[in-house]
Order: sequence, then C-alpha cells, then structure tokens
Amino acid sequence: MAAQVFDEESMELSAELFTRTCFVHGVRPEGLILHSDNGDPMKGSTMLATLQQLGVVPSFSRPKVSDDNPYSESLFRIL
Repeated sequence: MAAQVFDEESMELSAELFTRTCFVHGVRPEGLILHSDNGDPMKGSTMLATLQQLGVVPSFSRPKVSDDNPYSESLFRIL
C-alpha cells in the first residue's frame, strides 16, 4: 500500500508514485490490473504510457457511475 500527499494532482505524479511503490515493495507489475476512477491523472497519457511500459492493465470505473469502487473493494474483502 502506498499513499503520498502532493501540492497538485497530475498524471506525472501518479505515474511516479505507482512506479516507486512497485519498486519499494518488490512488486512485479506485469499482469497487474489497476482499477481506478476516470480522473485526469489516472487516464492521462503519462500514466497510461507508464502502465503500458510496466505491463499493467488499466481498468476504469464506468462513466457517471459512482459506485464501481465499492464493488471492487468488496471483492478484495472476499478474496
């Protein structure tokens, strides 16, 4: 798990945090699925390019549906 507070929200910072987290925790990112909202930082070209380079599959909430994340979080609890 990783979290960090920045002065601004950006795709560059999101990509940096994700990459650093994989490295620090020794996670091999190939084949991971990253589920996120439809926010600009997560759908930006820098973040998507970083995920592609790492072999991570991006997954996004359905547009205008606010309850996708609770369903995926519920799945994590079951697993």
